[in-house]
Amino acid sequence: MSENKRIDLHMHSIFSDGELLPSELARRADVLGHKAIAITDHVDSSNIEIASQIAETVNDLRDNWDIEVIPGVEITHAPIEIIDKLANKARQNGAEIIVVHGETIVEPVKEGTNRKTVECPEIDILGHPGLLTEEEAQIAADNDVALEISARKGHCLGNGNVANLALKTGAKMVLDTDTHAPGELINYELAERIAKGANIPEQEITKVLKDNPERILKKIGIKA
Repeated sequence: MSENKRIDLHMHSIFSDGELLPSELARRADVLGHKAIAITDHVDSSNIEIASQIAETVNDLRDNWDIEVIPGVEITHAPIEIIDKLANKARQNGAEIIVVHGETIVEPVKEGTNRKTVECPEIDILGHPGLLTEEEAQIAADNDVALEISARKGHCLGNGNVANLALKTGAKMVLDTDTHAPGELINYELAERIAKGANIPEQEITKVLKDNPERILKKIGIKA
């Protein structure tokens, strides 16, 4: 069994539509072999202030457990014109990881969301952007916005397109679960298989699962 530990920067708790308290989510991730997770609950203009509650809860976990738990948000189905404003407001409220819900093939996300997100260097990760274009992937590479390979049912159907365009343009990829329920957490070995299933070359898998997430954490001052 691999000694590598997971870093998963896209998870949901009861602060939005997840099934678990942040503490249970962190505990289950710790037991499964994670060294860091981000709790990135859904936000738009109606509840952006919830980032401060997530941050307060996460700080209690950080102070008492070994697993690194990072407060974040996932900007979801928001008007594309306010994505950058919401990202800045989330930061002000304590979010350290900013994910944007990309144009997945299984939800009616507003066209243009992928493009607007990768144009905003304040964003860390464009989540499950299955309808990604090569131009958008190139902008993501230029602005250091990571593209997500998803383990989540439905969203994962676009992984091949995302991986192909990321490899072509040099955009960085991360592999997250978008966990909402206990059974959606995965270990490192399964993450490796998902990456292989997206046709990511063997020599790139460590970058996707370890190096790129660690680089994001380093940008926000966390040594994973």
